[in-house]
Amino acid sequence: MLEQSQVYKCLEKKTLILGFELPDLFTLSLLLCVLNFIFATAELKFFFTFGPTALLGLLLRLMKTGKAENYLLHWVRYHISPGIFKAFPLAEKNEFLKIKNKGVPRARFRFEPET
Repeated sequence: MLEQSQVYKCLEKKTLILGFELPDLFTLSLLLCVLNFIFATAELKFFFTFGPTALLGLLLRLMKTGKAENYLLHWVRYHISPGIFKAFPLAEKNEFLKIKNKGVPRARFRFEPET
């Protein structure tokens, strides 16, 4: 007889723990650890550590409602990355275009509109 096991029908579903994605939980845990380290000897340690963490959790929950998976991670990468990616080092000074344009009509290799 063959062994059988149950398989979930939706394998592409997000992994959520208490409604948070794994990168969000990592961020919240990291914040909690750092604040706990900073305010280790404070009298109101509980409020200084769990207060900002709970506020960030609430903010994450409100910001990500209805958004795609890993929305904040892609949003941060979009704002950190440079606006233009260049394939060749000569392209920074448009030297690549000057080399390619020799003997070829200029309009074929122009990227900006003609004036």
